[in-house]
Amino acid sequence: MKPHSWITLILGMVFVFFGIIALAGSRNLSGIIPLLIGGSLCYLGWSGGRIALLVFGHICIVLGCLLVTLGIYLLPYSKPTLSDIFTRPLFWGMFSLFGGLCANYHGFCKCIRVKSN
Repeated sequence: MKPHSWITLILGMVFVFFGIIALAGSRNLSGIIPLLIGGSLCYLGWSGGRIALLVFGHICIVLGCLLVTLGIYLLPYSKPTLSDIFTRPLFWGMFSLFGGLCANYHGFCKCIRVKSN
């Protein structure tokens, strides 16, 4: 079976890598979210599907809101170093929130709707 989207598959692998780095670099478990998002993107890149993309987008929005809330809660305790910014939940929450919006818009895009009919 051939992958449906090489870009999504590679982006998922990159997110899995960033999730591993976030788990190793931070003292909390917020790195699990990029790891799960990366695994989901790998699945979507391999199998494809409009409904799966829409469900993925909605889940990313919900997880992004939770991570932004946690990131704002942890903001007074953060250090302003570059590695600390990229391993904190506020960064990954914003990334997940906007990625979920992008996935939902792409789920209703003409290129996806034409392929699924």
